[in-house]
Amino acid sequence: MTILACVDGSRYTASVCEYAARAALRMGTGVVLLHAIARPSDREALLDFSGVMTVDMTEEALEEFTRVHEASSRLAQTLGRRVLDDAAARVRAAGVDDIQERLVFGELVDSLDDYDAGARLIVMGKRGTTEGNAASHVGSNLERMVRASHHPLLIVPAESRPLQRFVVAYDAGPSANKIIETLTQEPLLLEAECILLTVGADNAQRREQLALAGDRLRAVGYQVTEHVIPGPSDEVILATVRDSNADLLVMGAYGHSRLRMLMVGSTTTALLRTSTVPVLVIR
Repeated sequence: MTILACVDGSRYTASVCEYAARAALRMGTGVVLLHAIARPSDREALLDFSGVMTVDMTEEALEEFTRVHEASSRLAQTLGRRVLDDAAARVRAAGVDDIQERLVFGELVDSLDDYDAGARLIVMGKRGTTEGNAASHVGSNLERMVRASHHPLLIVPAESRPLQRFVVAYDAGPSANKIIETLTQEPLLLEAECILLTVGADNAQRREQLALAGDRLRAVGYQVTEHVIPGPSDEVILATVRDSNADLLVMGAYGHSRLRMLMVGSTTTALLRTSTVPVLVIR
């Protein structure tokens, strides 16, 4: 089992490498660096014009396309290798020696089946090379990656930071309890302070559920504080991350109420869009 780091040469790559290396050292495993080269779609666009071309014009255009496509593919492979080599150098400099490089053609999520089974953690940037930097955007691969992966996914911003404190958004649902189970089994966050947060009315049931989750974490060595805070979920969670100076947000891919569906529910969309700290999503 390894850490799978998805690198693309964007401004997020250095951060992905840093977080992947930290995770590998904490979890005692190696790192697989995966870079996916998108397949060109120019041929389909070219064929759209075939109705207004003569046979000779179409054949000539297709031959030219083939030459350009082959040159473009060679260049993409060369650049892809450079992206992987640079990422490997970053991970190695952080202290990890067990590194594998994988270059694949196609969409990143389409290659996930070949690597997901062997990954204890997947690390990827919040956005990619072709997407804007505006805070209102998140990478187009995120929703598909979270839905396709069966392992924890760490979504990181462009700048890395030390991990001293993290917030767990806990609603007592299946994904929230999976978070607690994962944290008790993996040493990734063990030395950091845990803030266990439930959003909603402060009542005895929520306090009891939160206490049970906190006790499970304390039993394996976590330092835990518990909070029940009313208000809109996204606002309360982000405010807690900000006010506690947390370095990471941990949340489930599925849950109760407004956290029901990732990237469909407004809460999760807002958190991924506006969070300035990494988000660890656990299914």
